[in-house]
Amino acid sequence: MKKLVVFILLFSIISVKAEEKKLGKSITLKEKTSVSTILANPAKYDGKKILVEGRIVDVCQDMGCWLDVAGTKEGEKIRVKVKDGEIVFPKDGKGKTVLVEGVVSKVDTKTAIEHKDKKEGEKDDCETEAVYQIKGLGAVIK
Repeated sequence: MKKLVVFILLFSIISVKAEEKKLGKSITLKEKTSVSTILANPAKYDGKKILVEGRIVDVCQDMGCWLDVAGTKEGEKIRVKVKDGEIVFPKDGKGKTVLVEGVVSKVDTKTAIEHKDKKEGEKDDCETEAVYQIKGLGAVIK
């Protein structure tokens, strides 16, 4: 009977660990920075390697090349972007918890829109706006 209980406990522990999905490079940082802290003063973190943890609120449904991680305030989120094919975030990740290591970077929205327009063969005149995102290096989805 004791052997059965030990077996069930070990199987349960192994099953829980198996549910974690590791993507990209191994996470090296220990100290987490909240999404809200980064968004409160993004210029302070620009170019810095950080570790964030949060709930996935959206995932790219085409190539799995980005995901959005929620902050603590309503509607607050930061995008984690990777090069196509470098890491593929699972399309069913929405609602799961993610631990992401990456570099905060400033993105000019006009440049991003021009790139999209060039791909789609359109032209859109828009104002330049800077937004911050994380260039993802590695992630663990729980």
